[in-house]
Amino acid sequence: MSVQNGYLSPFFAIFYKRSLQFLSFCCILIPIINRLILLISHNRINALVFWRSFMESKTLISSIRENIGKVMVGSEETIDLLLTALIAEGHVLIEDVPGMGKTVLAKSLAKSVSLEFNRIQFTPDLLPSDVTGLNYFDQKANDFVFSPGPAFCNLLLADEINRATPRTQSSLLECMGERQITVDGVTRPLEEPFLVIATQNPLETLGTFPLPEAQMDRFLMKLSMEALSPAEETQMIARFLTEEPLAELSSVCQKEEIRALQEACKEVYLHPELVQYLVRVVQETRGNSKIASGVSPRGTLAFLRAVQGHALVQGRNYVVPEDFKTVAVPVLAHRLTMQIGADDGRAAESVIEEILNRIDLPTENWSGR
Repeated sequence: MSVQNGYLSPFFAIFYKRSLQFLSFCCILIPIINRLILLISHNRINALVFWRSFMESKTLISSIRENIGKVMVGSEETIDLLLTALIAEGHVLIEDVPGMGKTVLAKSLAKSVSLEFNRIQFTPDLLPSDVTGLNYFDQKANDFVFSPGPAFCNLLLADEINRATPRTQSSLLECMGERQITVDGVTRPLEEPFLVIATQNPLETLGTFPLPEAQMDRFLMKLSMEALSPAEETQMIARFLTEEPLAELSSVCQKEEIRALQEACKEVYLHPELVQYLVRVVQETRGNSKIASGVSPRGTLAFLRAVQGHALVQGRNYVVPEDFKTVAVPVLAHRLTMQIGADDGRAAESVIEEILNRIDLPTENWSGR
């Protein structure tokens, strides 16, 4: 028995040593395997969440577009660009003659997404406090009380903005740029989402005050309404003959869903080659002999958000060259200051179109990451 014990002892010693080595190896390997499993699972979950969020965004945008289409006839491109501005957290200046449906479009959008809507008719005697609000003395409370102005809303229609004095126009600078309003040293944030749609008439210049460059640069886009074709005008007459579609319009989404769309816009993929294309377009506006002042860095970021927003409106989670072609003129043209004698009314638009035609578009698989 002792011989057997003497024979077996070395065997058990080797087995014991190998077992310890194996356990030590497992202690190192198991955490690594667990980490890999967690990473793979996390990426799969993120991918599923992102895809589900994207599909919901696509459905929601289609619902808003169709709902606005119950009131507006035609103007499909203008509606898409307006939705792009909303999703990209930008503001819109609509320049067109009276009666083209600018106010109806703004109200249709506000009703479709349950936004609090206010309208200000800008006139020469309008004061900044008529826009932002003011503090008044309440005799009962024996203290000053703040009365919010119409700018405290989600969608503000600044009708005929160029009829107000520059002092009143400047009251919108802070709320458009920083989404807050300061009155008597007290700063109050505006509720998100916040969108300003301003209108002006390009034909009448008597008694108007042109918007300064600082104000123009705060608008993401400058748009105009599309003219109706004979068929569209006939359809409009039939639609409004016995009904009032705007009064019957109901919402299809809530404010929170718009905020989700705005967050989803930031996740839209932009290929590095298209980033360089965007930079080249902007840089070209700063070295053109016809342009006195090109696109600012704020304009560059606006261009970025606009192409991302337009891609999302078109049902894609990645940007393609057509997005640049569609939004370039509305986003960039109004930011240019043309040389004296070079501005003939459409000079800025023509220069942007020339730049787009001159710079070669890269070719790639734009959806690849």
